[in-house]
Amino acid sequence: MGASLMEAFTKSLAMTILSEIGDKTFFVAAIMAMRHPRRLVLAGCLGALTVMTIISVVFGWAAPNLLSRKWTHVITTVLFFGFGFWSLWEGITEEGESEELAEVEAKLSTDWKDNAPSKQATIKGSKVEDDNKKQQRPFFTQFFSPILLEAFSLTFFGEWGDKSQIATIGLAADINPFGVVLGGILGQALCTSAAVFGGKSLASRISEKMVAISGGILFVVFGIQCLMMKAENA
Repeated sequence: MGASLMEAFTKSLAMTILSEIGDKTFFVAAIMAMRHPRRLVLAGCLGALTVMTIISVVFGWAAPNLLSRKWTHVITTVLFFGFGFWSLWEGITEEGESEELAEVEAKLSTDWKDNAPSKQATIKGSKVEDDNKKQQRPFFTQFFSPILLEAFSLTFFGEWGDKSQIATIGLAADINPFGVVLGGILGQALCTSAAVFGGKSLASRISEKMVAISGGILFVVFGIQCLMMKAENA
């Protein structure tokens, strides 16, 4: 695979932490945990991120079977440099305000207002009506908490197509996929736990500028390492 299990684990862990801190899914976990039971929010968000990490690694692991090892290595190198310079540009041009936080707050506030029951409906509620509502619930909500499912769906679809997902695919295509899975899941667990238990106060204090610059530097370093590995194997 071109890298040991420990090297893959370390790279994946560092990349995940710097990619996910201050990300949209980080703020989803932080804000939802302020209004709902933390254990449900943590389970939903972390479950979605774990599934997404595994899917990304499987895609990356399968890539060399579709393309030659040479081309997957080249694509991975380009991705690292591309994401690195993209993150550095975002960090340099960042004005300091948390746009991601404001966007997530606005979206969740709208969803909660739309789904909130009216006072009259609450007054008329009865045990019989509650039983009827439970019977009319969608299939999954009969077995899982709606809060857990909301956290899972918001996180999963918010993460889909994100640069951290694409970077994970590229990483798994070039180095040990088992190490990438372990490092990615641990990194997601650390970031999600910090968001859920740290709350909005932690989220609002995060410097997106510094996170973006740090992540950009890390991606560029990974790109340079890929170039060096290419030179050594030539």
